[in-house]
Amino acid sequence: MAGIYVHIPFCKSKCSYCDFTSFPDKLCFAESYMACVYREMSKRSGQLKNYTFDTLYIGGGTPSVIDESYIAMLVAAAKKNFNLSQNAEITIEMNPGTVSAGKINTYKKCGINRFSVGLQTAIDNQLRDLGRIHTLNEFITCAKLLKGENFSVDVMIGLKNQTVSDIEKTIEVAATFGASHISMYALTPEDGTPVYTDYLNGELPDSDEVAAQYTAGVEKLKSLGFDRYEVSNFCKKGKESRHNLNYWKRGEYIGFGVSASSFINNVRFTNTFDLDEYFKCILSDHFAVIDSEEIDEEGREEEYIMLHLRTVDGIDLQEFKKYFGVDFIKKYSNQIKKLSDSLIINERTLRIKDEYLFVQNSIIIEFFN
Repeated sequence: MAGIYVHIPFCKSKCSYCDFTSFPDKLCFAESYMACVYREMSKRSGQLKNYTFDTLYIGGGTPSVIDESYIAMLVAAAKKNFNLSQNAEITIEMNPGTVSAGKINTYKKCGINRFSVGLQTAIDNQLRDLGRIHTLNEFITCAKLLKGENFSVDVMIGLKNQTVSDIEKTIEVAATFGASHISMYALTPEDGTPVYTDYLNGELPDSDEVAAQYTAGVEKLKSLGFDRYEVSNFCKKGKESRHNLNYWKRGEYIGFGVSASSFINNVRFTNTFDLDEYFKCILSDHFAVIDSEEIDEEGREEEYIMLHLRTVDGIDLQEFKKYFGVDFIKKYSNQIKKLSDSLIINERTLRIKDEYLFVQNSIIIEFFN
């Protein structure tokens, strides 16, 4: 199985933390852009005729900001050009400030069966600081429109003036109004974004404070029946994101649109980040790829370790030996000995202890030394 990702780079305004490819001032190009995406899909279809796709993920940007008819045509184009499995997970990201009952009905009619809603925080002052265009009440309205649907909510920690009780309230709001999946991310202040100034001025929580917030968030989620299956992702039983799982299991995926990344036949490639260049390439009947790399044996092994150790299941030792022809425990005995306090090992798996998952990067990097 493999996945399809489509990037919709339009939004109403740029959030202060956003480092993604998004354009708040170019919504007028949405129709032309979507026509190019449909064309790019058609151009790729022949190469991927032997693939079965189990997920379709529409991300951004803010996919819900464009006319819903474009989204319906996008899903139809995916079904026309590719072998999309009958029970495929089809997800769209939504900002609560851009949805309506009509949009959601259209999404459901065209086959979308999972919704990813960006709440971030239930505190309106913090939403304003982040440059979010919605309020808590607008999220609640959105959640009520999604009642009975499979939907996920994004929650951010490490925000300016954010307390543990703010995070607990946000999680409780998401759960109360029906979320079956919650992604809890720590704010990453990227150079060049407005929030980076807050970081330089020391106005964001330090790493110890963020770790404490994360621990409190994990406990709150657990108390509400959400199980962690990856460092930042929690869900009710059976509600894991198949799109996410495919990525962490190093599955294949094809990306469409500006800045979209792909991993097919052991090659990783990325489309241009420039909207004009994307138009130029697609309209001249060329692919818009700007970077391509075939992953060698060492790279495949490193990716496997990095991705699997992010999950609560960790590394399947038998699978690792099957893929790479070596015994993981023997090959990495020195690292395992050094990291023994933070690992759990049995005859089938090696994984990071729950209490060390939040600092998994510092553990994973030891395996690359």
